[in-house]
Amino acid sequence: MAENRTFAREVLVRFGDCDPAGIVFYPRYFEMFNNLVEDWCASGLGTSFRELHEVQGLGIPTVSIQTDFVAPSRLGDVLRAELSVLETGGASITVAIRLLGENGAERVLATLVLVLMDLKAMRATRIPDALRARIAAFEPAEQSDQER
Repeated sequence: MAENRTFAREVLVRFGDCDPAGIVFYPRYFEMFNNLVEDWCASGLGTSFRELHEVQGLGIPTVSIQTDFVAPSRLGDVLRAELSVLETGGASITVAIRLLGENGAERVLATLVLVLMDLKAMRATRIPDALRARIAAFEPAEQSDQER
């Protein structure tokens, strides 16, 4: 059975994303990453940021980010944003993000470490088993198979 282990969506490069040279100003990519993580939580994991924050009292901040800017993106480009899980720890999730141009060429590659956090205590908290199971759907097949 073939499974899609990548969460993806399209991102339109808007005027506000660009610098005077007409290319994406690099900090805007970090906003795109956060938007992708937020969409992944809502659509991929079934738990919106609103549910996490306001109901469960949890956050999922980025605590580490490594980024390679491979090629520029320009106003009007439609990028394919992809997220896959590299590793799930006790409270952390390491994800890979790729932004691809319309021709499939890599524009930006990033690795983010997210940590599930108890917002009241302001410290990391263990990922609940139910959420962990949903996260596993975005891990490489061989990794998920080994955990069964």
